[in-house]
Amino acid sequence: MKFKPSKNVISLFLNKNFSTHSNHNGRRVVVTGLGAVTPLGNNVQTSWTKILAGESSITNLSGEEYNKLPCKVAAQIDKNALNLENYFKKSDIKSMSPATLLALLASEEALTSANLKDIPDKNKDRIGVCVGMGMFDLSDVYLSYQNLVKGYNRVSPFFIPRILPNMACGHISMRYNFRGPNHSVSTACATGAHAIGDAFRFIKYGDADIMLAGSGESCIDALSIAGFCRLRALSTTFNDEPSKASRPFDKKRDGFVMGEGSAILILESLENAKMRNAPILAEILGYGLSGDAYHLTSPSEDGFGAQLAMKRAIEEAKLDSSQIGYVNAHATSTPTGDKIEAKAISLVLGRNDVEVSSTKGAHGHLLGSSGNLEALFVVKACHENILPPSINIDQLDDDININIVRKSKKWNTDTRRIALKNSFGFGGTNCCLCISSFTN
Repeated sequence: MKFKPSKNVISLFLNKNFSTHSNHNGRRVVVTGLGAVTPLGNNVQTSWTKILAGESSITNLSGEEYNKLPCKVAAQIDKNALNLENYFKKSDIKSMSPATLLALLASEEALTSANLKDIPDKNKDRIGVCVGMGMFDLSDVYLSYQNLVKGYNRVSPFFIPRILPNMACGHISMRYNFRGPNHSVSTACATGAHAIGDAFRFIKYGDADIMLAGSGESCIDALSIAGFCRLRALSTTFNDEPSKASRPFDKKRDGFVMGEGSAILILESLENAKMRNAPILAEILGYGLSGDAYHLTSPSEDGFGAQLAMKRAIEEAKLDSSQIGYVNAHATSTPTGDKIEAKAISLVLGRNDVEVSSTKGAHGHLLGSSGNLEALFVVKACHENILPPSINIDQLDDDININIVRKSKKWNTDTRRIALKNSFGFGGTNCCLCISSFTN
């Protein structure tokens, strides 16, 4: 005889909230290490110094394949300054995508800064990796197809592993023998921020004690540029002045500038960080997610999805909106997106005096690695009490009614420094991280 639950039991099941998130507060999660390879520099300190100085890393694209394209600028890593053959075996370069290689370099710096390089192997069951990729390198696909036309055996056995979005995560895990959660995120331009948020939750609710979190992205090629141009997403007005092409919130902004790079944050439970006397740079307080449910590439005019993500991050942090002192905006330098995000920030925080900036004027839009790189800059801002600027603002757009940081400045707060980091992606996916300076 089969058990048949009563209507009362079914009703109880359907209405019961089984979320562990609502049943206990979870552990505190701090940031103990940082690593980055960016168009600005091949490490965290160089990149941060140039951000504060208001320098731009955007240059012209070279090569005949770009001559007929409307956009001829990008934020590229200096290949002369970063020779991958100095860091990797030829077999690694052959089997891994450029994005994976950049993520490995950023991970090495992050682990070193967190004093985790010599951790005993027996302790690695509780260390995990949450590293994603927004978009794989399209050149791998069309070059492999060209090889297939020449013959089946011309297709590399590494073709599929090179384009899988989770392979950076896998290679980091294998290189350091980390046996905790091995989780990859691919949510377009929100990838890196979502990866940090997911890693935060893994630690908060006990799945791991330490997580490497972030993303790697390297897909600047003619096909990618052409594809984004066809979407009318890229800047085309400043081909003769590349350093001015990315200009979030400026009245003359006309599209984003594609970038590449990687940033990795080491997240750790507070008790674990204290136990090993780790350097504590900041604390992750909250993580908000939402969907626009509106359009493939454009946010809704009211920015409701962005508002939901910010409100949910603030709610998880158990804060009031009045406690937020800085917002690192997603603002990519598109006419529509910047305006809608500015409106959403004003509506959520209920005031226009909060300091806001977008660092994309300096390093362009790193697609899936934008949110994690910018979160890294927020960690630096919280730790060093200095705000990074938005550059290239000659005239603020009439529709932008928020307080934009135009030059690096002291945060000047006598209380805990608390910030929001917004990150949004195609498909209407939204993420917000609440990050603060650390206090016991």
